[in-house]
This record gives sequence, C-alpha cells and structure tokens, in this order.
Amino acid sequence: MGCILKGGGGLHSRLVVGAVLLAAGAGSRIGHRPKSLLELGGVPLVRRQLIALSGAGVDEVVVVLGHYADQIEPVVQTFPVTLARNLQPDDGQVSSQRVGLAALAGKLDAVIVALADQPLLNAQDITALIAAFKKRPEGTQVVYPEVGGERGNPVIFTSEVRDQILAGEANIGCRQWQGRHPQAVHAFVTDNRRYKVDIDTPEDLAAFEASTGHALRWPAGVAV
Repeated sequence: MGCILKGGGGLHSRLVVGAVLLAAGAGSRIGHRPKSLLELGGVPLVRRQLIALSGAGVDEVVVVLGHYADQIEPVVQTFPVTLARNLQPDDGQVSSQRVGLAALAGKLDAVIVALADQPLLNAQDITALIAAFKKRPEGTQVVYPEVGGERGNPVIFTSEVRDQILAGEANIGCRQWQGRHPQAVHAFVTDNRRYKVDIDTPEDLAAFEASTGHALRWPAGVAV
C-alpha cells in the first residue's frame, strides 16, 4: 500500500512513505489530559489519524508515546504500527520527533510528521499532501500545507532531511531544519482548513463544536 510516482515516462519507482505520529504530550493547556484520546463520533483522535495514514497508503508508522503512554497504547496496539516511547517527553516536541524518526526502520523516500490531535484530517488530505510533495519544485525537500497564509500540519520531507535531523544536535527538529534551509522548503497552498484544526485548549473544544456542530468527548476514565 504505497504511492506510485508517475512521471513523463510512465510509471517508475514507487514512493515509499513513513510517518511519525506524535502523541507524547502532557496536554497541559487542556487540564493535563491525553487529548489524543478525545473522541469524535466515538473514535479516539489518535485512531482517526492512524486510519487516515493507512487509507493514504503510508507504508510504515511510528507512534510516539510519552505522557499517558499506558492509556494510549491499548487504543493503538491493534494497528500494525511501531510504538516508541519518549522517556523524557517534557523535553518538548522536538525530542518526540527525534525518537520517532529514529524508530523508522524501513528504507523510505519520504517521511510525514503528524499530530495526534487533528480531528478532521482524513485519508484524502494525507493523499493530497503526498501529491504536493511529488510535485514540489526542484531542489526543495520539505512540503507543508499553508492555509490562509498560516502553516498547517502534517509536514512531509525527504529521507535525506530525516537523516540530517538525526545527525544534528538534540535540539534540532523539523522546524529548526527548515529555519536553517528556507530555500529547501515549499508551501502547499490550499484552502483546506482541516490542515489547520487541532485541539490544544478548552476554548478549542468549544470552537470546534461551534464551527462543526460535532462535539469532542473525553472517554470514560478520563477526568473531566
């Protein structure tokens, strides 16, 4: 289940895509709760992300856990994914990125870094991002969605970028790499606001329900 790269000469080498799904955070701005376990239509957000990645044909997925790992792991362990634990999740998202990138085992052409708290992303959105990566300008290595002049997520980049991040200092992640190589970064301009919607605060929960008519609910066992 990968992506076929089409060129002027017809079908040629297959694009092999891996993904790192970040689900290690403390949820400090939302009451110190595992926001990736918020449910939309009874389905936890982290499972929705895995369904989207699978539906888009992503070949390998690493889920990075940290805070609440014991609660999240049972929700994702039925998927054919690698679970990687960030033993120091309070070091921030960069540390989780690096744990996930290091845990990817396959020979990949591209890597997606995705957030586990984006409730609206679906397989078509991931497929569109991969398509934008295939069509990126020559010389660029990172593609991110841009909506209304603002950055969205996920981001996708070449395996070379992954290797360079891992070879760099511990405080270097995808965003820091982009800052050092702006000429290698391409914005996929779109009006698809699903790339921009994520959940960080109680206000985000209220805004999501107001804009979509759908409520995100905490699962049983998570204090409200």
